[in-house]
Amino acid sequence: MVTKEMETLSPEALSLFGKPTKAKLIERVVFWGFRVGTYFVLACAASIFIDIFYKGGKTVFQSEYPFINVEFLTGSPQTLHVFEHDGASYELSDSDFRVFKEEAGVSIVSDTYAYSGGGIWPCIVGTVLLVVGSMAIALTLGILSAIFLSEYSKPGKVLNAVRLSILNLAGVPSIVFGIFGMGMFVLAFGWNVSLIAGWFTLAFMVLPIVISASEESMRAIPQGLRDASLALGASKWTAIRTNVLPYAMPGILTSSIIGVARVAGETAPIMFTAAYALRDQLPWQGLEHWYDFFFQGVMALPYHIYVVSAKIPQNEYTSRMQYGTAFVFLFIVAGITLISILLRIRMRKKYRWYCPW
Repeated sequence: MVTKEMETLSPEALSLFGKPTKAKLIERVVFWGFRVGTYFVLACAASIFIDIFYKGGKTVFQSEYPFINVEFLTGSPQTLHVFEHDGASYELSDSDFRVFKEEAGVSIVSDTYAYSGGGIWPCIVGTVLLVVGSMAIALTLGILSAIFLSEYSKPGKVLNAVRLSILNLAGVPSIVFGIFGMGMFVLAFGWNVSLIAGWFTLAFMVLPIVISASEESMRAIPQGLRDASLALGASKWTAIRTNVLPYAMPGILTSSIIGVARVAGETAPIMFTAAYALRDQLPWQGLEHWYDFFFQGVMALPYHIYVVSAKIPQNEYTSRMQYGTAFVFLFIVAGITLISILLRIRMRKKYRWYCPW
């Protein structure tokens, strides 16, 4: 079969590329199938993000000064009261509705919508605390484990079994980690629903990813860098600390970027170990001792989205809260991820190793 394109080719080109065959035709069809599939996935993702940004933006931003819905970003979730008074329509959160009734001096009957008024400030604070704390624990334990597996452990069946177990843990569903965290940290350790229980549960959930990525980054560093340090009289730990960890850190930060996205978006572990559906006080408020901070439950954006979407009757007001929360949630995850990316770029520029062979 000779196509029109083949007819325009010179004899030299035909001898170079050869005549079209059935295998080449199949390869071309498969290539275009992969290409169309990739574009389709990207188009679906783009449509979802555009929908969230469009509908969520109408909740977060407003047409009048200060152009940002300050109450939504700084207030606590409340019940929304919708009513008419003296020919005007009102949509007030619970606290504003009580003030309005006192000033009006009359009894007002309103339609109420749970979780549809106020804001999401406690959810923002709780999400940031959960992500930062769990990633700090995961990176600390993950890097130490990777150092042992890469630099100190001896090859053998035991090491292979450990690595296989780590890879298997990376595929465990998040709800299993949530039940594990509830059984161990909340009940057995007596930490109750608290920040520290959520930190360790989420840290253990992303720990396999951090260990695997960190170990691969360390093993990619040439052995010559270690040998040079040892030849100059440095101890093994000094060689690892000065010639391995700094150059492996960009790869380690790559795992943290993946971990941030997973930690922030998992609802089940947060729901079982750290989050309340509604809590007005922030973790540092009303403490008797400073260490009580770690044993306070928090609100979290993914759990709040779940509650507003699945646990209460749906209407236009709850939809507004859902999209606004999702909009802010995406920005927070993107901001934390951006910080990790900038740190990785900076460390790549600072630490470069050259292998002449």
